[in-house]
Amino acid sequence: MSTFDDRENAFEAKFAHDAEMQFKADARCNKLLGIWAADLLGKTGADVDAYVQDVIKSDFEEAGHEDVYRKLFADIGDQVDEATIRAKMAECMAQAKAQLVQEL
Repeated sequence: MSTFDDRENAFEAKFAHDAEMQFKADARCNKLLGIWAADLLGKTGADVDAYVQDVIKSDFEEAGHEDVYRKLFADIGDQVDEATIRAKMAECMAQAKAQLVQEL
């Protein structure tokens, strides 16, 4: 293999790794958001787990995080405002990424 091929393979591997890490961070962020929202909704036990799964699934509707925001706003928008939800989304993403880094 040439140096060019080695470099190309390294870039492809890094891209795949970065994409996998972003997917894991997104899923973990959505889990944290689901737990937070479930608490606001007064859910307990298995209802929390089911709600968390609903939040995670809502992220597959479209690219980006607006689908998760819409789900959360529809469910808890009467309790918190848009700025609070968006701030919590940013906080949970930072927390999710930090947790993933610690696991490495």
